[in-house]
Amino acid sequence: MKSAANYTLPAIHAVQLAEVVERWGVTPRALLTGLDGRLGADLAAWSDPSARLPLPTFIALIERARAMTGEPGLGFYAGLQMRIASHGYLGLAAMTARTIGEALAIAIRFAPTRTRAISLRLDVDDDEAALVLVEHTDLGTARDAFVFALLTGIWKIGDALTGAPVEGSAEVAFDEPAYFARFAKLAPPVRFGRPSTRLLFRRAHLETPLVTGDPAASRLTLEQCERELEALGLGAHLSQRVQALLPAPDGGVRTLDEVARAVHVSPRTLKRRLADEGTSFSALVDAHRHRRALDLLAGSLSLDEIASRLGYSDLANFSRAFRRWTGASPGAWRRARG
Repeated sequence: MKSAANYTLPAIHAVQLAEVVERWGVTPRALLTGLDGRLGADLAAWSDPSARLPLPTFIALIERARAMTGEPGLGFYAGLQMRIASHGYLGLAAMTARTIGEALAIAIRFAPTRTRAISLRLDVDDDEAALVLVEHTDLGTARDAFVFALLTGIWKIGDALTGAPVEGSAEVAFDEPAYFARFAKLAPPVRFGRPSTRLLFRRAHLETPLVTGDPAASRLTLEQCERELEALGLGAHLSQRVQALLPAPDGGVRTLDEVARAVHVSPRTLKRRLADEGTSFSALVDAHRHRRALDLLAGSLSLDEIASRLGYSDLANFSRAFRRWTGASPGAWRRARG
């Protein structure tokens, strides 16, 4: 893990924490004074969309807020007060998406515009989906506050965007804090001491429509998110994004239409932009199938099953493609490698 000093996050989150602690009689000036010499204690400076804080400064802010309020569970209060608009264009793009699945794909793609200290990943199997929080640095004594704020905020925002409670549970990769029992009813069922931190829900929820969906607004905000990502030096070529999107949840390969929807362009535009990068959708699919075939041949699936998994209509078509890639038949390649 990299040091926390390598990461930043928008200063607006400090303003939101200052709003939370006001209920304990702690003024924003008292909370913020002396924490960041560039911003002082002027809320207008902290609220500037371009203002960012070093992560260690924000960790110190959380511990100061806990000390001044005497409330160790501030992460829950922050999560309950979280507003999707506070996440800038990323929040607006997610809010105007068509479904929960699309909103999560947007959040995963553009989370680095908020911070790179934590990223998101969506794991999907036959019946269940899991939104995984991946920590890229040591969050120190503020880890529980970060995690509870994010989990609670994401869950409450999901309820608000769908207009109905999203049923599920959570797993957390640290032991249960002594104060958690007071907040247990405010969160989905939580299991502690798990291998990773994640929100679990039924796969079918990914298709739940958002009451705030707006295709026109979604396109505009996504364009701005792309510009922010590029400005941070984090933008990837479209071909790289397509390669990452090709694996389907069932182990197969996504179609052109499915990938185009995932990157929010028409199939025709997707083809044109890939051509501008010197490649094509079919070439990327072919390369993906090649890599995936080698992986599957190392396992126990039959050749017919592998052909089907890769989207070939029959074994003969798969064999012709494999011979073009390697100069050998799939069976011969497997036997040669034991």
